[in-house]
Amino acid sequence: MKFISTAAIAIASLAYFSPALAQNGAAGGAVGGAIVGGAVGGPVGAAVGAAAGATAGGISEANRPRFHSYVTERRHPPYRYDRELRVGAVLPDSGVTYYEVPREYGSTAYRYTVVNDRTVLVDPGTHRIVEVID
Repeated sequence: MKFISTAAIAIASLAYFSPALAQNGAAGGAVGGAIVGGAVGGPVGAAVGAAAGATAGGISEANRPRFHSYVTERRHPPYRYDRELRVGAVLPDSGVTYYEVPREYGSTAYRYTVVNDRTVLVDPGTHRIVEVID
């Protein structure tokens, strides 16, 4: 029973801190994974969680300049968003076009779009912004 309680707290913590951690791409994903893994499985869980979190993260710092150039060259029409553009903001269900991130920029389940002339990564299931690229 203690294990289940610890796991529930860890998952709740990750859900709360994920948007902030995702801002830092793979590094943030690694930190988030380590938090949950450490809470659930101790030091070994932290190591496994960090590795899993890094792979599930966004665009790495090293790939950001190339990815930004890639998106700029595509000249996607931007979506106009009248609220603060930040990690954690939720975009509307319609009117926004989401594009797949090419594998050469990292393996991610997120999609990208252009909002107010800025590139953002978005969780395709929730339309929540998980990373502002530029």
